[in-house]
Amino acid sequence: MATLTIQEAVERYLDSVKLARAHNTLLTYKKSMQSFLDCLRAEGLAPEAPLSALNEDAVAHFAAYSKDRSPATERLRLQAAAGFYEFLAAERLAEPNLPRVRMLMRQRGRRPGPRLPQFPREAIEQMLEYADSLDQLPAEDEVEALRNKRDKAFILTLGETGLRVHEACKLTRGDMQLQEGKAIVIGKGNQEAMVRFSRRAIRAIRSYIQSRGSLDGASGRQLGSLPLFARHDKGAGAKKVKGITPSTGRNIIARHVARALGEEAKGTISPHSFRHYFVTTVLRGTGGNLKMAQELARHKNIQVTQRYAHLSDDELDRGYYEVFENSGGGED
Repeated sequence: MATLTIQEAVERYLDSVKLARAHNTLLTYKKSMQSFLDCLRAEGLAPEAPLSALNEDAVAHFAAYSKDRSPATERLRLQAAAGFYEFLAAERLAEPNLPRVRMLMRQRGRRPGPRLPQFPREAIEQMLEYADSLDQLPAEDEVEALRNKRDKAFILTLGETGLRVHEACKLTRGDMQLQEGKAIVIGKGNQEAMVRFSRRAIRAIRSYIQSRGSLDGASGRQLGSLPLFARHDKGAGAKKVKGITPSTGRNIIARHVARALGEEAKGTISPHSFRHYFVTTVLRGTGGNLKMAQELARHKNIQVTQRYAHLSDDELDRGYYEVFENSGGGED
């Protein structure tokens, strides 16, 4: 039986990835493993060499070889290489020291730094003002008028509660405490939490629910069990009240972004952008009260909240010029 080469072992590994992973993942792994082979070649080990010539030190070499790439790309490369060693062990093609492979990854690989949340603040504020007048727009029929009321309530809810899109879509009428301006939600980790609503969002929800009265009454279900945000499809059965899905929620935002800000703004604002906006607005309004922002956003770890505490370039510009220009120190 012919001796298996490193190149052939890599090809077998990629065949296993092809069976178990998505196409885009396969392409990423192919690129990573090609870079791994290039690294071996640069270290004097040809891919045509016997697999027995390969040891765990190649992981350390590969980490160094990938330093010219971003930390995230380096991490992906090393994950692909670690998967290769695990494949060799599982298929009994070799007996690599897997604990050492993992140790070398931790020691030599960089961790991607946290990315600052990016979102167009002014555009989101425009979206909220646009949403506030949605129910005043002319509508073709009652169904479209009802959708406009729903979309107004939905957009204001996202922007002024910090709810994740799937949390907003799961809300029922029974979850709402309209008098108190609150709702009980089940968030991450199946944790129950109290979420606060602005007066503007509550007014929009009340108006929408009132306009839905006959539809909800004809459903034959207890009102508290009905979804807060329902589908209003033309031609749908009059007695059916179905909740919107997160996919529908994303479509609602995409549609109104195009209407409010223009087609060129498509893709710049997602439902999660409103959550970023909410957390940052709380921080700005409370003078940087991280604990309050953490509680209102329901972040389990305050380090997540701290990512939002960074000032924008515009804010830094204003602060700088207030200190150095407006004080008169900038004049000759």
